[in-house]
Amino acid sequence: MDTQQNTALTRALAEVPGPLPTSGVIHIAIPHTDRFTVVGNHLAQHPDLSCTAVGIAVRIQSLPQGIEIGIKALAARCREGEKRIAAALRELEAFGYLQRIRDRLPSGRFITRTVFCNQPTALVRSGPTAPQQPAAPARRPAQAPVPTPAPATAPVTAPAPTPPPEPDMPAPPPVPPPPLNAAPPAPLFVPLVPPPTAPKPPPAPLPQPDEPTPELDRAATALLSDLRRHAPQLTLSETDIRHLVPGVAAWLERATHPDTIRRTLTTDLPHPLRHPAKLLKHRLTALLPPPLPGAHDLTAPARPRITVTPFQTCDDCDRAFRSPTPGHCRDCREHRSEATRTAA
Repeated sequence: MDTQQNTALTRALAEVPGPLPTSGVIHIAIPHTDRFTVVGNHLAQHPDLSCTAVGIAVRIQSLPQGIEIGIKALAARCREGEKRIAAALRELEAFGYLQRIRDRLPSGRFITRTVFCNQPTALVRSGPTAPQQPAAPARRPAQAPVPTPAPATAPVTAPAPTPPPEPDMPAPPPVPPPPLNAAPPAPLFVPLVPPPTAPKPPPAPLPQPDEPTPELDRAATALLSDLRRHAPQLTLSETDIRHLVPGVAAWLERATHPDTIRRTLTTDLPHPLRHPAKLLKHRLTALLPPPLPGAHDLTAPARPRITVTPFQTCDDCDRAFRSPTPGHCRDCREHRSEATRTAA
């Protein structure tokens, strides 16, 4: 059995065109006739996608339409766990290969559709293009002989002529030419995440203390210089320490304990850590806590006072009524007004 395999491999190597390389991979390309998927090198050799993301993309691209490709569905098909599959899907979504769009059904219910595009950059650059339909052959009268078509020797680039109308049939209406300033059709798929070539926003500046003092500067310098005792990867140069001191001073100014700052800067460090100063700047900027609230901010708001109109006793009928001042009730006031008008 081993001899047959070696013989087949030797025969296949002999059919490889050109001299065989002395090192590296040797490709034996056997054409596929069924059950294959075309994958572009922009995906297979993507410099920023992990091998797991590339493999998940190839698996999704090979599945027919309508197949569920959620995290649990892919975990049931693949050997990778749900966490690795979820991270791979986030990578593909960041580079435009995968999109989740909300669509509204005729019933009014919203659903989420998962769309996979094999060439997101080409789709954004050129937009969707309608497939070219083959030109229909010209229809001839029934009594005319049908000639045998000759084999085409070159592709026809001119548009197909309009076939003449059949007998007893009205001529089709003329097709108006498209306007010169017609807007291109809207793309059917627009990635929600910008492509990798899109310009990135500038990074946020390092936080600065509102009132820098020598005490804050000295404490921040000591904290940054002491980080290498807790994490040897965070051995900083004097230039990096001077650059990061305002960020640590801003944390100290906001009443953050030095142990809290140290844990924030040294916990869960990446391996290997190539740029420790950049990592510390990012954490000092992105995780900056808000200032502590003052005593007046923590007090409960006072409830609005409700003014209650007191009861009064009518001077004529002793009936109780609400009024800010003593006097007469409404009926007595109306009776007095009517008696005054009658007397007048």
